[in-house]
Amino acid sequence: MSDDDRFLARAIELAARGSTLGEGGPFGAVIVHQGEIVGEGWNRVIVSKDPTAHAEIGAIRMACAALEHFHLHGCTLYASSEPCPMCLSAAYWARIERIVFANSRAEAAAIGFCDDELYSELNRHFSARSIVMEHRPLPGALEPMRQWAANPQHVGY
Repeated sequence: MSDDDRFLARAIELAARGSTLGEGGPFGAVIVHQGEIVGEGWNRVIVSKDPTAHAEIGAIRMACAALEHFHLHGCTLYASSEPCPMCLSAAYWARIERIVFANSRAEAAAIGFCDDELYSELNRHFSARSIVMEHRPLPGALEPMRQWAANPQHVGY
């Protein structure tokens, strides 16, 4: 069995554990750095009453804590299913190098998880989305951004 298969099997095992416990949907994730698991998680949306408690988010948080950094350079995310837009965005923010997943978003849609709708929604201009969004610039709103950018001590990410 290849390392990819072994780590992906662990993500699937976590997906089964979490859904068997009734903690959330059937999703698991593992983050690997230099051949070692540094973060893992399963979907905990139901038990935590938190719509952001996805497997990948939990694994990213654990890996960042383990590696003591907010970037996960050189890491691979193994997910039981293709990451949703939120988790994919988090992987980009974390600078994860590679993502390997077992089930496609079409397979997840077949059991009621319709990520395609969200992917489509995010491609629309903010004024055309189903959630009402209004751009309302206020005087001084840019000041915190300017101050941060001007601070030579700021940490970019």
